[in-house]
Amino acid sequence: MNTEHIRQLIEAGLPGARVEVQGDDGVHFEAVVVCAAFAGKLPLARHRMVNATLGALMGREIHALQLKTLTPEEAAA
Repeated sequence: MNTEHIRQLIEAGLPGARVEVQGDDGVHFEAVVVCAAFAGKLPLARHRMVNATLGALMGREIHALQLKTLTPEEAAA
């Protein structure tokens, strides 16, 4: 698994999202996801939205994904 593929999947599942993914070992990743759809949602709900874009890859090809989820307003602050 590579960072570019993960970024593409998240962006496809959350239209309009800005995504940065890092990870050097191919199974542990960190992502910053900025998306207007996160407005009014608690962190757990935001993480579930991101995880849903990755589906069955979570827990298999992607062993761990550390997330930072922000609205555009939070990212600008």
